[in-house]
Amino acid sequence: MSAPAWPVRLTFARGRRELVAAFDDGSSGSVDFVRLRENSPSAEVQGHGAGPKPVQAPVPPDITVERAEPVGRYAVRIFFSDGHSSGLYTWDLLKRLTVGA
Repeated sequence: MSAPAWPVRLTFARGRRELVAAFDDGSSGSVDFVRLRENSPSAEVQGHGAGPKPVQAPVPPDITVERAEPVGRYAVRIFFSDGHSSGLYTWDLLKRLTVGA
């Protein structure tokens, strides 16, 4: 079993509209803001419990990240320009989205 992901740097590159992440295992990568928003772990996006995901309105291609706040030592809450902020992005989820592992 591998150790959980631990970020050493998260950078919101507003001009490129992407999150760039580096992790303590030396891996790094990026994810654009649209994909980040589409993959919000919130119940609003993922649904409640078993069953299909609810239908979502398309994410605007010019979406931005307004701010982000740490949640304990395990996640970050991201505030998007469309008002969405209910998803808690764990370090493991951010690693999957940015690095693909």
